[in-house]
Amino acid sequence: MTPPMLLILDLDETLIHASAVKIRDDFDFQVYHYYVHQRPGLTEFLTRCGAHFTLAVWSSASDDYVRAVVSQIFPPTLPLAFVWGRSRCTRFRLPELDEQGFTSLDYATSYEFAKRLKKVTRQGFDLKRTLIVDDTPEKVSHNYGNAIYIKPFVGARDDQELAYLADYLLTLKNEANVRTIEKRGWRHGR
Repeated sequence: MTPPMLLILDLDETLIHASAVKIRDDFDFQVYHYYVHQRPGLTEFLTRCGAHFTLAVWSSASDDYVRAVVSQIFPPTLPLAFVWGRSRCTRFRLPELDEQGFTSLDYATSYEFAKRLKKVTRQGFDLKRTLIVDDTPEKVSHNYGNAIYIKPFVGARDDQELAYLADYLLTLKNEANVRTIEKRGWRHGR
């Protein structure tokens, strides 16, 4: 029997929205000085996908922040293959920022943190059976055949992106090689 496909999920603006400033009083929880709103349908999405995929989290946020958020949004009965933060990302300079006058001292604004899936293969996962969901294409651009881009979540209560995404992901769960499937138009039909 083929093991379940690996589904790697981003956190910020994919599963949650965190802000140092309250956007509403009905935030779901607080991590450090951030007010966190879960994307609508998050629990159902995780439950549905967890039944068919091996789940993992990979965020470019700090490792401690990632662990704190994951402990709040994932049920303890839902196992994760790994929980990775910025320390597992590859830092690279954004050359277009040089043209805008940023210097190497502008650490937070002049670098991006890429999620290179070759690190996942070192954990024994096959890229033919690996998907990564992120709202920021630049962070997963080296993983084109594995990436699914989701609309950024900034706290809207009527957001339904996770329900649509779960439906789409379930159509891929038995594919032998997801890298050969065009995923850019995954929302068409919605």
